[in-house]
Amino acid sequence: MAAKRDFYEVLSVGREASAADVKKSFRSLAMKYHPDKNPGDAEAEAKFKEVAEAYEVLSDDQKRQMYDRYGHDGLRGAGMNSGFQSTDDVFVHFSDLFGDLFGMGGRGGRRGARRGADLEYPLTIEFLDAAKGCEKEIQVPKHARCDVCSGSGAAAGSSPVSCTTCRGAGEVIQAQMFLRIRTTCPSCGGRGKVVRDPCNSCEGSGRARISETLKVTIPAGVDTGMQLRLHGKGDAGDAGAPPGDLYITLQVAEHAQFRRDGPNVMSTFAMGYAQACLGAEVMVPTVDGEEKIVIERGTPSGKVATLRGRGLPVLNGRGRGDHYVQLVVAVPTTLAPKEEELVRQLAGLQDSKVKERGILDEIWEKIKPSAP
Repeated sequence: MAAKRDFYEVLSVGREASAADVKKSFRSLAMKYHPDKNPGDAEAEAKFKEVAEAYEVLSDDQKRQMYDRYGHDGLRGAGMNSGFQSTDDVFVHFSDLFGDLFGMGGRGGRRGARRGADLEYPLTIEFLDAAKGCEKEIQVPKHARCDVCSGSGAAAGSSPVSCTTCRGAGEVIQAQMFLRIRTTCPSCGGRGKVVRDPCNSCEGSGRARISETLKVTIPAGVDTGMQLRLHGKGDAGDAGAPPGDLYITLQVAEHAQFRRDGPNVMSTFAMGYAQACLGAEVMVPTVDGEEKIVIERGTPSGKVATLRGRGLPVLNGRGRGDHYVQLVVAVPTTLAPKEEELVRQLAGLQDSKVKERGILDEIWEKIKPSAP
């Protein structure tokens, strides 16, 4: 399989190009390589699909950010796979845009059955699920094809009939002065057919409201705002038209110990004063469980220890980030009498001035509740 070209190169725009510039270039190239202008030209058809794929990514802010940061691998890793199998897929996906460019449906023919609507589903996952990847089961409310009429919208024993207004073309031609303008047929909405005897179950719509159970595989390393696309899992389209897609928008919950910066993880570990002075080996939590780190003798509070490769997986599948552990000295709020005595002795050895023990401190020691 040949490597994909850079999307900015495909559309002949710079990486700082505005959304308007991206759209303008796409419209120009789409007209240049349009199949109806290049009948039987396989190379032109391939370029037509290529510019459509590039535009699909660069016209979407989230996909464009992911592509700018991680390239083609990043899109695949985040479940944002792009690309079209056929030119018909392109026309369906950009039906409104091609309608503006070339007339109804983008190919000079009738608009026909409409593709189903895309749906969005918000999904919140735990931090560690995002770190390791997981599988979730979701319930998606949507419109599906009516089982009673098989999506035709017509009652049993009947079928949709050709629209008498447009005679099945899906569009009508209106004359204005010396212009002849094609518009969507007002009687059939561009379908070319109408239902005379509607199905009782779906009232002629051909669709029924359901709740579909889906299993979603979430790759390791995802972050808040990323989307997963499930092809064909959106609303059902008109009879004969494909369904829309389902976009799952992820929200990663905050963690009590871990924070993230891209693929890197950060946390804080409270070390004792003695450990900071004398050094120690301690176990710290990571996304993969506990890991040992060495606190060097004389470690100052705030020093950061690095655990290489113990962060989050990079979405393109190449390596992992690091885990940064900030070491801070834990200062106790209360001291046992023996502990206080030793601390005062240390202060004396270091010639450090400390607050003298007062009468209120002694009274408190006598009346304070004992530990359970």
